[in-house]
Amino acid sequence: MKVREMYTAKFVYKNANGKRIGHGLDMYNCIEGYQNDIASVITNMANIAAHGEKVRHIPADELFSVTLKCHDPDRGIYFLSIARDRATSSSYSDETIFRRVERWADSVPALK
Repeated sequence: MKVREMYTAKFVYKNANGKRIGHGLDMYNCIEGYQNDIASVITNMANIAAHGEKVRHIPADELFSVTLKCHDPDRGIYFLSIARDRATSSSYSDETIFRRVERWADSVPALK
């Protein structure tokens, strides 16, 4: 069961010479809000005028995370948190859970 999720959209504002003159960061608790925010920030003329120049979305610098509440029928409940750069498990009472999560994470190419 998904317990929590968080998405961070990052933006940079540059002048005509390419010099950074500002930046922005917005956090959302759902993917829909994140996706809608990117479009609204890039097209918001009042926001662009307030910063003075063009806005660029910087997806390579963004973060995301999700926390799952998991149940192993033999060993109880534990939590698995997955982020862009790591996967962590917590609240497990048996080391077997950790090894299972580790094997699973190793089998998912996107997590390598």
